Amino acid sequence: MPRVQRVLVVAATEAELAGAAGALTLACGIGPVEAAAATAAALARERPDALLHVGIAGCRRGRGLQVGELVVGSEAVYCDARTGLVPSRVAADAALVAAALRALPAARVLAIGTSASVDGTAGTDVEAMEGFAVLRAAELAGVPALELRALSNEIEEPDRSRWRFDVALAALADALPRVLAELR
Repeated sequence: MPRVQRVLVVAATEAELAGAAGALTLACGIGPVEAAAATAAALARERPDALLHVGIAGCRRGRGLQVGELVVGSEAVYCDARTGLVPSRVAADAALVAAALRALPAARVLAIGTSASVDGTAGTDVEAMEGFAVLRAAELAGVPALELRALSNEIEEPDRSRWRFDVALAALADALPRVLAELR
């Protein structure tokens, strides 16, 4: 893969952007609507060579996934719109997936579901709230994109005080500079 000059790193929150020092960044907001709008505007304004969407995510209990584990998205699956009227899947750019795996050889490659509500996904073992929106905006803009998530909780865990945002954010902050270095 040729090196990219300008990578836009997108996350829902500023905390998820730790580790992106020196990169062009966007805190797009929480949920698919905010993510789509903010990302589309940033892509029109910045015209990056690639987009890296990062954040924390939940995982389904009993699927062999662990809190703190990193997941490279093979595709983003939109689980809130099951009507067939909008594309429900966006594949990650294959060259970006390969670069992420060179930087993070222990990461899992899985489909990541997107839903505006906790436990709103079906058919995926990893769930987040912005991935499809961000990758779809990039696809429409012709910008190669990839989603990278650090697992913070089991989706089915109702006690949010047991969710480990600290562990997931630390794993993400450690991984992000390595992925960016591989891309540049």
